[in-house]
Amino acid sequence: MQSLFSRRPNLILAVLGTYFLLHLIVRLSIPNALELDEAEQMLLSQWFAFGYNSQPPFYNWVQYGVTSLLGASLFSLSLLKCTMLFLSYVFYWLTARLTLKNSSLVVVATLGLLTVPQIVFEAQRDLTHSVATIFAGSLFLYGFFRTLKTPSAISYAIVGVATGIGIISKYNFALLPAAAFVAALIDTDFRKRLFDRRLILTIVISIAIVTPHAIWFLQHLDLAIDRTLHKMTGEEKGYLSQISTGFLRFISAMVGIAGVSVVIFLALFAKSLPAMWRASSRWSRIAGRILLIEIGAIALMILLAGVDNVADRWLTPLFLILPLYICMKADSAEVDAGAPLRASLAVSGVIMGVVLAVLATRAYYGPLFGKYQRLNIPYGSFAETIRKDIGGEPGLIVGYDPHLDGNMRLLMPGTPVQSYFYPDFKPKFQLDAKHPIVFVWRDDKGKTPPAWPNEYFGDVLAQAGLKQPETRIVALPYIYGQPGDTYQFAYAIAYP
Repeated sequence: MQSLFSRRPNLILAVLGTYFLLHLIVRLSIPNALELDEAEQMLLSQWFAFGYNSQPPFYNWVQYGVTSLLGASLFSLSLLKCTMLFLSYVFYWLTARLTLKNSSLVVVATLGLLTVPQIVFEAQRDLTHSVATIFAGSLFLYGFFRTLKTPSAISYAIVGVATGIGIISKYNFALLPAAAFVAALIDTDFRKRLFDRRLILTIVISIAIVTPHAIWFLQHLDLAIDRTLHKMTGEEKGYLSQISTGFLRFISAMVGIAGVSVVIFLALFAKSLPAMWRASSRWSRIAGRILLIEIGAIALMILLAGVDNVADRWLTPLFLILPLYICMKADSAEVDAGAPLRASLAVSGVIMGVVLAVLATRAYYGPLFGKYQRLNIPYGSFAETIRKDIGGEPGLIVGYDPHLDGNMRLLMPGTPVQSYFYPDFKPKFQLDAKHPIVFVWRDDKGKTPPAWPNEYFGDVLAQAGLKQPETRIVALPYIYGQPGDTYQFAYAIAYP
């Protein structure tokens, strides 16, 4: 097996393609109750906008396109995520093939992405915008190293495309191309790539991709910035306290994003570590500089900008290069990669099997201990209750909880869903005796819902010229729940 992958490293792409196909099957086989990010995508896929909230819109745009083609379904959500993650591995493999002489190390580097928890597990469990940054990061690394090795108009264009979509996937992505630019600038061999006139192509393409959202961003600064800054800076505190908190959380985030990878790669190359430490190549030097510049930039943000809450998932596109960097060091030391490849294949097989098993059974084992997850919430039963009550489909669903609203959109794809927190979306809808407006809400713990929330729903009633309808509360059994355990929803039906 090891010699087969060594001779034909492209076979690993077939393995990974099968792996993501299994992920798609697993997601479609468990309850179709949606996680937080999934529900947001389902809700926002109803319309196209240059911006939606504090997150950049690239993933929303692609999901809007996929949903428009395939319909609002769990399949359209899962297909996009699995495809984007698979392409991330493909571009990472292409980058490894460009920069590594040893074909066995190409496979080891590619499988190294499976050692990053935020990529191998969290991205599959629920993340969406982070998935886009993983894809953009892999595409950027491919374009960047291709430009350094064999510059062409296509390679410069790839860098521009990756930079543009990366920035409109997550704002912090900008650190990656900035670090790569500085790393190339201080390298005498690669500096000339930055003064090539084809760099104009990179700049023009990236600006063209970013500009539509940038205009929206400037028009919605409060919405776009406040929440992000609040997450990164937290509560006001003394300077020394902020610095210490910031660095402790930054170190914790680095351990979270890179700890498992470092431990596994140290074990894979245990016998070659001294030689790898001493060896270097033009590729390992620039990759190492990129990592150091990124770390230094975040340290400066902690020192000078008050950042004290760095999350590990925010570092994902920045530390994407780490497995490749370690393999570059091994390649430059000309290590015998036979044993590391065998061990990598075995470890990766275990990781893939465990991740698939955990994701396939997560809706089942929690209820055994009375711990219910979002997948266990009976949205399907709630939607069916509404259908039976009105004898058909609503003309409009109105809510103020994006998670609930997204699930209702999935379960009633023919009905527009209007959410209080996205006031720009006011869909056209049919209102008659057979298609009333249905208002939905809940307590997010599944306990007794609050009374009619007029601050959220009053405007809709007024605009439609309707009176406040009667509130109805239903207690429905959890999916795979223990006998007697229920989750409560509230709804109200407003007829013309």
